[in-house]
Amino acid sequence: MKNKKDIFDRLMSIRILRRFQPLYQQYKEVLLYLFFGGLTFLVSVGSYIFFESAVKIIPLIANLFSWILAVTFAYVTNRAWVFSDTAGTFSGIIKEIAAFFLGRAATLIMEEVILFLGITVIGLGSIPVKVAAQILVIISNYFISKMAVFNSKN
Repeated sequence: MKNKKDIFDRLMSIRILRRFQPLYQQYKEVLLYLFFGGLTFLVSVGSYIFFESAVKIIPLIANLFSWILAVTFAYVTNRAWVFSDTAGTFSGIIKEIAAFFLGRAATLIMEEVILFLGITVIGLGSIPVKVAAQILVIISNYFISKMAVFNSKN
């Protein structure tokens, strides 16, 4: 579906980066997912810290607000740059968005359980528990996106 070079393809055309072109082409999807997953991680943890520390919202609610911001950011970046097989019709896009948010809702539940257990039950610090939970969430979300959301069946 994508024949046009995106910004990352153009970056890899820079002379100094050309030697990595075969590796980039072979693992492009995973590399871009890790890049945007890292940015999503920053959106999630940064907004969580803001809501929990600056606004003084309880951790589980702060996590819900940060989830909304992070999932919206992740959908836009995953659709635009990471997965090449995305829906092409309006109804397909609506199904894709629904599947994306539903998949992320599953990992939100997993993250909320980890936060509850880590912070409330075990008594660990809020931020380290959030970071650890995010690592598991990013890995889970890749497989959900790859297998159930971004595919040509939409």
